[in-house]
Amino acid sequence: MRNIKLTIEYDGKDFNGWQKQPKKLNIQGEIERAIELVTGEKVDLIGSGRTDAGVHALGQVANFKIENTSIPIEKMAVALNSKLKKSIRIQKAEEVDLQFHARYHCKQKTYYYVIDNTEQGTAIYRNLEYHMPIPLDVEKMKQAISYFEGEHDFKGFKASGTSSKSSVRTIYKADVATENGKVFIQLTGNGFLYNMVRIIAGTMVDVGLRKNKTRRDSRHYCF
Repeated sequence: MRNIKLTIEYDGKDFNGWQKQPKKLNIQGEIERAIELVTGEKVDLIGSGRTDAGVHALGQVANFKIENTSIPIEKMAVALNSKLKKSIRIQKAEEVDLQFHARYHCKQKTYYYVIDNTEQGTAIYRNLEYHMPIPLDVEKMKQAISYFEGEHDFKGFKASGTSSKSSVRTIYKADVATENGKVFIQLTGNGFLYNMVRIIAGTMVDVGLRKNKTRRDSRHYCF
């Protein structure tokens, strides 16, 4: 038995999230299909977390166990990528201890939301950023997001359908920054509830729009 750890990058705009779902295109299912094509074995791919529909990943970690394969580990990423859509790339494959579990051994996760805060938006990055044409008060957003740091019960920041028994999570870092007309929201924590980061990001947009509420109700801009 061998335990293989994958580091994965993907463009999530064409997928219904990470988790396998019947008759819906998903990241987990596509990679499992590629593994079976390359090795001849069906596997259960374990991800460090589940991303929602449309979410991109720069360093998603997953692992799977396999009885045997003749493919050298240094060739595994190339072999899998040859069977995957271009929107999914295996950046690295490595053999790890049999006890390694991508989910249970994950220490922290980081989410980024990028907001294009220019009036006209962008053509090139339109699928990677959220366009907000009304100027945001970034200083207010910075003040507000700091309250999320630490251990809190985030039951008010989860969407229906959350399967987790506890809604208590720890946020190690919560930050808002701006550069060249873009606003960056970063959250690093030990875990996140279903749609939790998306709801927090929408809340931050609402905070940033308060001084402009006379122009348009900010609730129309929630993520």
